[in-house]
Amino acid sequence: MKNRIYSIIVAVASVISFNACVDLEMPSDGRVQLDDIFVSEIKIRSYYNSCLGLVPDVGFTYGNNPTPLASFCDEAEDVSDRSSGIVYDWYAGSASSNYNPLTVNNDPWPHYFQAIRRCNTFLQQIETSTAENLNETEKNGWIAEIRVIRAFSYLQLIKRYGGVPLIDTPYEVNHDFSKDKRASFEEVADFILHECDVALATPESEGQMVGFLWNRRDEQRTKIPRAFALAVKSQTALYAASPLWYESGSKYTWEKAAEITKNALDKCLEKGYQLYNMQIDETVAQNAYAYYFIQRSDPSRSVDKETIFESSLRTNVWKYAGTPNWDGMERAGACPSQELVDSYETMDGQPVLDLNNPYLDADHLQPNYNAKNTLYDPENPYANRDARFYASIYYNNSERTLRGNLTKTIVPIIWYPASRNNIEVTENEDGSITLKTTGDDPWITTDYTNDILPPNEKRLISFEYKSNKALTGGDMAMFFFCGDWGMFQHLPNPFFEIPQASEWTRLEYDLSEAIETFGFGGDPNDWLRFDPGGNEGLEITIRNFQMESFTPPPPAMFVETYVGGNCAISDNVANTRFTRTGYYMRKFNNYRSNVNVDADGVIKLFRLGELYLNFAEAACQAQGPDAVIGGMSAREALNAIRARAGMPELPAGMSKDEFDKRYRNERFIELAFEEHRFFDVRRWKILNKTDGLVTGMKITKNENGTFHYERIKMVNRQTIDDKYLIFPITQSEVAKMAEYTGVNWQNPGW
Repeated sequence: MKNRIYSIIVAVASVISFNACVDLEMPSDGRVQLDDIFVSEIKIRSYYNSCLGLVPDVGFTYGNNPTPLASFCDEAEDVSDRSSGIVYDWYAGSASSNYNPLTVNNDPWPHYFQAIRRCNTFLQQIETSTAENLNETEKNGWIAEIRVIRAFSYLQLIKRYGGVPLIDTPYEVNHDFSKDKRASFEEVADFILHECDVALATPESEGQMVGFLWNRRDEQRTKIPRAFALAVKSQTALYAASPLWYESGSKYTWEKAAEITKNALDKCLEKGYQLYNMQIDETVAQNAYAYYFIQRSDPSRSVDKETIFESSLRTNVWKYAGTPNWDGMERAGACPSQELVDSYETMDGQPVLDLNNPYLDADHLQPNYNAKNTLYDPENPYANRDARFYASIYYNNSERTLRGNLTKTIVPIIWYPASRNNIEVTENEDGSITLKTTGDDPWITTDYTNDILPPNEKRLISFEYKSNKALTGGDMAMFFFCGDWGMFQHLPNPFFEIPQASEWTRLEYDLSEAIETFGFGGDPNDWLRFDPGGNEGLEITIRNFQMESFTPPPPAMFVETYVGGNCAISDNVANTRFTRTGYYMRKFNNYRSNVNVDADGVIKLFRLGELYLNFAEAACQAQGPDAVIGGMSAREALNAIRARAGMPELPAGMSKDEFDKRYRNERFIELAFEEHRFFDVRRWKILNKTDGLVTGMKITKNENGTFHYERIKMVNRQTIDDKYLIFPITQSEVAKMAEYTGVNWQNPGW
């Protein structure tokens, strides 16, 4: 075989870049230039940063009409399903070894081999570098990070292509390509785990913010933390043990995957990682799960202790998978499938469908409901669901906006017991005051208010009380408003009821009209007179007597997906602004995002939640759901995920098969839209059961205001043959390597 020499241009600037024809090609005799780079600390740092830059951003990165990977599995149906383009081509089964719709503008084969080649060069050159002023701890940290990036790059390749050539040094100018071969999946997995272990063996630096660290400063968010290596190990072992890749006799059994992942999980927990579970104000996000996916992580892990590493690319859900009633929205994009919606349990922990046989027909139009579920109502299907449903899906009549923060100004009202009539006053130790009426026409006044209420839309008197009887009918209470301008009563009706209450009860009295009429509250000398009914015998205890001033939040905006609604499902397949399935994507979407402010979240490449799920799967497959491995069972790991969502625990004693179905359903929910499902259904080899079609929900509004729900089928997808379990290698690459090696490297079926 002929030796081939290819050229590479090495340029040193703020970023080092390489121009090469193909990924497997070798650099020319540019060693002098590389040697020049690695004698300068500044140039080495620049080269190192260029390696970091090859960890890709994930998000809406597929095609010219940006869409997420969710559009290419059963998570979603993209609105471009009937329009020319990559989505249409994928659904139609038009992929070939010369054209893969999923690699248009986003080709992993050259990208990751470029990353590997650059990492190889760095690792080789840094060992013999004579650069001065290199901090040894920082240098060792760089080496560890670059090893992990190389391992990560190989993981991304084998997830898509299976075994690939193992290249751990830069090609020499006289490299003999005839000796190249594709390594097996197991061999590449061995290399990945070895690289991560070598990196993790790097001593931890103490008292320095350089080196291979667990935590980073915010400005170091592109740097690789130690937990990244553990996550790579976990995912590699899980995939290697999965049905698609496991071969008889392989060392990567489910037991091995459970052991590797439990070790990774334990080390992360020891270092303070934990599932994100902050108490969230309902005006900011629906729950902790929702808030987690709209917030950027803090690499220092002072608040977000779950994220291991995240993309830097905002998802732009509001723009590319938005709702038509939102300014700046361009397309509905990836519309969540009915299958995903069906997977969310009711809040009592019961699946909506029978997971053994979820649909009674091939088109998924006849759901097979779980007989044990008593909370699900097909006529009110979005009530009582898992909290993650409300955080991830816009459904019919869901709130598009959350109510804004309600900022109040509160002015305490001070009683003036010296000015009263037919009332006994007792001031209590807890700060409350008890008023006991002793005759006709009882009343008591307050001191001057002392503070002026801001001119907000709403101004109230509020207090909490306990009362021995009700003031109602002809014996109601009354406020008089007093000041230098005289004494007036609130018009048109000064009276209000005080119901009997044995427990503390809040009462509000709207001052807005009185203030508008008389200006009450606009002068610090204004005061009140309180008349608690017209007779004796009332005993009322009052606390927190105050005036409140605030502007109510604007009315909520709702997503109406019913026919004729503001976000209505459309029968016009050329209209990409309206949902195809009756749902819109909500995960990652901050309702405050718009054309002026992009506040949407980013996809997490790795997070602690995935490690819990990986362990649950491997441990169950290894020994069953309740067997304890390394101090934890599969069921306990899965229940940790469910607890964060406020879902009940799965019970002990489940069979392996029953737990496996619940686990896969849980993984579908927890990791929705995070680029896991596409690979999960492949490694489980269930692609032909999940991806042939998805359905949606067409809703019509009845005259009485109720809704009629009709399941509808989307287009058939021709991407369920076994060949679609693995990506094709580009035919031009296959032809080259067949010429060099005499071996056809193409994947089966392509």
